[in-house]
Amino acid sequence: MMNGMRGSYTVNNGSVNGDNRVWKLVLTGGPCGGKTTAQNRLATFFESLGWVVFRVPETATVLLGGGIDFNKLSAQQVAIFQENLLKTMFQIEDTFFELADTCSRNCLVICDRGAMDCSAYLPRAEWEKILEKLHLNEVDIRDNRYDQVIHLVTAARGAEEHYTRSNNKTRSESIEQAAKMDMKVGEAWVGHPYYDVIDNTTEFETKMRKLTKAVTTKLSISGAEDWLRQDSRKLKFLVIGEIDASKFPSHRDFKVLHDYLPCIPGGPQARIRRRGRGEKWMYTHTVRRQEKGEIVETRTSITRQIYDQLLAQADTNNNFTIVKTRKCFVYNNHYFHLDIYESPLAGLMLLETYSAMSAEELSLPPFLEIQKNITGDPRYSMYNLSRKDNKDTLESLNDFAEAPSETLTEEK
Repeated sequence: MMNGMRGSYTVNNGSVNGDNRVWKLVLTGGPCGGKTTAQNRLATFFESLGWVVFRVPETATVLLGGGIDFNKLSAQQVAIFQENLLKTMFQIEDTFFELADTCSRNCLVICDRGAMDCSAYLPRAEWEKILEKLHLNEVDIRDNRYDQVIHLVTAARGAEEHYTRSNNKTRSESIEQAAKMDMKVGEAWVGHPYYDVIDNTTEFETKMRKLTKAVTTKLSISGAEDWLRQDSRKLKFLVIGEIDASKFPSHRDFKVLHDYLPCIPGGPQARIRRRGRGEKWMYTHTVRRQEKGEIVETRTSITRQIYDQLLAQADTNNNFTIVKTRKCFVYNNHYFHLDIYESPLAGLMLLETYSAMSAEELSLPPFLEIQKNITGDPRYSMYNLSRKDNKDTLESLNDFAEAPSETLTEEK
């Protein structure tokens, strides 16, 4: 069924399936706004919280990938294309929407563009003809079909130096065309009750943080606020003892593997990550460097093919592969990761969270035996743990369970 159409079709509002929630999110904007990376970031975050995440592919990319050159279409052909694009989009989205309604857990459905994007590529009169022909109501398909719309402004507006067409074979817009289309697409969604615009006035990582915050705020996600505050910092603790599964809260486990790539001494560090459950994996390339005295990390989502190519170049002469299980959970409105290492230093357990509070103020999980606060201790950095020639670090941590304790007092 095509939600939003009359007759045998119905409007698909945000829904609650028993005790579970379905949230339909549209990511829109001109080309090169960060939508692909945004989908991966949201998927990582919400899957860590135990949500099911569906990612609806961009319908236009699917169709244009079949040999259609949009720039060479006549006005009549553009109208035909957009009409069929809209119908195809509804059918693809409805597949994911209906599956989401059957999920036994909360489900986030991320749509790479939505119905109103089609209107930005047509004269108003042609768009209204399509609405009439398909018996569509614009208010329904804009305001009622999706729960939230986030406009990720193209790099062509405010981050021109980062605008590229190399990461999408169907992208042909010049920087001027991209900026113009970004404004048109944004205007098409004005009126949606939950419409957010995230521009390029900050660096890209902050843009992604704002995106996640915009979604978690609308959903009132417990524990997300401290992770997404700009003044938050990572806190890290050494955990010892046995994990009592009966006392552990609801959590999600992921397998994580990190490999470092060759780098120049004193230069940027580059690594690749594979993270997933079962046979479902996500792949990331990260570059860590210093800028104006601050550490900056740039993360890019990559394909399995690129991951395999980079893995073949991993610096195995100097670095171990980091292999660990990551347990993600919420305790006392804080979102935690517990990393249990398999290699190197099997059994090493490190607890991490982001918070604007100090380590002494933070309420730590009572079901874990926290030995000490290791925030800022270079011995426990993932890079140092991976180094084969860092004998001092590895030898000093071989007996980490017997290291001098700096146990923190928990706030009740």
